[in-house]
Amino acid sequence: MIGVFDSGVGGLSVLKSLRAQLPAEKFVYLADSGFAPYGERGDAFVIERTRAIVRQLRDEHAIKALVIACNTATAAAIHLVRTEHPDLPLIGVEPALKPAVALSKTGRIGVMATRGTVASAKLRALHDSLKGQAEFILQPCDGLADAIQNHDVARISALCREYTQAIGPFGVQAGQVDTLVLGCTHYAFAWDTLQKVVGTDVRLIETGEPVARQARRLLEAAGQLRQGGTPGHITLLTTGRQEALNAAAQRWLGLTL
Repeated sequence: MIGVFDSGVGGLSVLKSLRAQLPAEKFVYLADSGFAPYGERGDAFVIERTRAIVRQLRDEHAIKALVIACNTATAAAIHLVRTEHPDLPLIGVEPALKPAVALSKTGRIGVMATRGTVASAKLRALHDSLKGQAEFILQPCDGLADAIQNHDVARISALCREYTQAIGPFGVQAGQVDTLVLGCTHYAFAWDTLQKVVGTDVRLIETGEPVARQARRLLEAAGQLRQGGTPGHITLLTTGRQEALNAAAQRWLGLTL
């Protein structure tokens, strides 16, 4: 099985892309909802949870690869996981700043992310590597992942409006933000709301598809890609309420459980 984990249900957006790219693979998805949200916690807490989850997925499910479908956990802990599990193919996620630079015409790019991701050394290094290629407006979005986690439609709408207004005017004219990076896997599930707020001319970018392509490349290189026409099954685990995870999987992935 391929392990996939997130602080909650947001990583289901990555799982959706993984299933499309790797239809024959079996997946075990763990939502650490009992300890969410990660984005407003310190690095030490996120590292502890990440280590515990990796051990659980290896010991109990014998995973052959792991996707850390959480920007905050990737930024805080992926380097440690690589060191501690050198034999495990590992894929993390990061805000898609590089693709945004290639797409933007105005050179002004908004980045919505958790406070933990915005403050991370990993994002700062990525940002600094692109200095001079575009102007990035980094916006911490306290509460948005939690609102999506709990499917609070009214709060999702209010927070999307609040944070996009803080980023600045959107559009395709000079001085406007024409590209918006969704720097948390939860935010993909607010796509329609965000698109409505910023306008249809603005490009939205999330990370599911590139992560799925990278997972396929790593499995092919390791000779571990599962072939065949029968879709692989999915195991859903959570440290929170199982019925909440099941409902999210049915709502966003169309799974019959």
